[in-house]
This record gives sequence, C-alpha cells and structure tokens, in this order.
Amino acid sequence: MTQSVESVVLDEWHVLCALTDLELGSVHRFVLFGEPLAVLRSADDTVAAWRYANSQDGPRLPIRRHCGHVWTSLGTPTHELFAIPEFFEADRRLVYCGSFGVHVSAPRAVENFLDLAHFPFVHRGVLGVEPRTEVKDYDVEVSGDGREVIARRCRFYQPLSALSAKTGFEVEYVYRVPHPYCAVLYKSAACDPSRNDVIAIFARPISEEHISASLFMALVDVESTDIGLSHFQQMIFGQDKPILENQRPRRLPLDPTAETSVRADRTSVAYRRWLHERGVRYATIPWERALSRDDAAAA
Repeated sequence: MTQSVESVVLDEWHVLCALTDLELGSVHRFVLFGEPLAVLRSADDTVAAWRYANSQDGPRLPIRRHCGHVWTSLGTPTHELFAIPEFFEADRRLVYCGSFGVHVSAPRAVENFLDLAHFPFVHRGVLGVEPRTEVKDYDVEVSGDGREVIARRCRFYQPLSALSAKTGFEVEYVYRVPHPYCAVLYKSAACDPSRNDVIAIFARPISEEHISASLFMALVDVESTDIGLSHFQQMIFGQDKPILENQRPRRLPLDPTAETSVRADRTSVAYRRWLHERGVRYATIPWERALSRDDAAAA
C-alpha cells in the first residue's frame, strides 16, 4: 500500500497514538497509509513498532515520543518533529482529549481546524455567535525555511472561548501548520489573556479518506478538572465531525478554482498551495498547474 505514497509524505514522522493509550506489555495494532503496524510498550517503558506482517523480531520502525504521543515513519525522516515549547512549561495543564476515527482525509481535517468562519454556525454560543460572523483581516505567511504555514492576528469574538471563560471577549489566534497532517493553534487564554492556550490536532492517515485524529492541549487553567477540559474539547470536535464527514470530495482539492474561496479562506489557500509546492499528493486531489501569487492574492 505504501508504494502509492510519495516519499515526501513517507519521510515525515506520523502520529500513532497517545503514550497513555499503550498498555504496558501488550501489542497494539494501528494502520498507517493502509499498512498494518504493531506497537509494543514494554515493562521498561520502551516503545517498539514494526510492520504487522513481520515478526516481532523483524526490522523495527523508528520511534519518537513527542507531546505525550508516539510517532513513527515508514520512510527515512530527514528532520525531527516540529517543536511545541509550551509542552515543557511547568505550569501548563497537559491534556490528551482522545483519538477519534473520522471518515475524511487528513488535509480536510487540518483545513477545518484552521477555519474561523464556521465558528458562529457550527459552534454556536461557544466559539462564535450570530450576528458577529465577520472574519477580520489577518496575516498568513510561509516560514523562511518553507516548513510551516503561519497565520497571525486572527481575531474572533467568542462567548465561551474555554471551559474557564467567565465572559465573552475577542480572542486572538495564531495558527501553525508545521506538518502536512498536523496543525497547532494558539489562542488567548481565558484565565490569563496575556498568555496563550495551545491546542493541536495530529491526524494519522489510515487511508486517503479515513483518519484517526488525536487532540492535545497545553493550557493555562488553574480551575478546571482534566475531565472537564477534555470533555469541552471533545464537545467541540463532536460538532465538527459530522461536518467533516459530509464534505465532498473527502480528499482536499489543491486547485484553488475547484472550490470557491473568499478573503476569510486565506489560510486555507496558503495551506493548499504549500501542500502542492511540497509535492504532497496523498489524500489530496492534485493540481497540476503552478499556483501564481496573483491567484493567492485574489483569494
């Protein structure tokens, strides 16, 4: 199956699961790009992974632990995983919200995560409310090394921005896409608006149109319980899931003319272009014509 996946994707690190999902001494099965894998967390807390068709004594896949999750690669990674420095801040609440199977492509899930405009309609009364539906102008760029799409100055009024929020306020977001199938957002913390909460989605492509989405948070919150924080984020994702599963096509079209874009979709346009220019074809509908800067500006 992996023969149909381009090397630029195979050579990335891909999430398997949260470390806490691995029972000590038990072999767990996962599927990545249609390839069945086996993962063992031994009693000494080491983690090993191999292709399920091979024996446990066969070739091992590379393993990384990152943000409380286990990652592997079916290729030859040339770089380490993207950094989330907030994971190491002593006063952060590190909350794993679970993994969710979704019948959608990984890029569609990432694009939905980046979308501000759906807040008042899909997350009504929580992340947005009518008639305050305007997406204000914001900035998008690709990092100097070409490895990330970054959107800044994303502002949106939210009546309940977090479980700890006592009142609605205009929340400022920064979005990072440091991986074709992962995204990280930073938003004004309700408990301390001078700092940011961090929420990430790590999507594991089971196939081109089916993923497991892991949700992870590093929060500034001294009031809420872990269960309450997790349930709040699960509620948000539960509202997104049926929207994602009803999108057609399930794979993400990279041609900017395939779906109508407006100014609020600037991050989406940049993300699609970034995937195209990096040569990511898996879980997308490729676009063979080079995207001009005039096309991106028009969006």
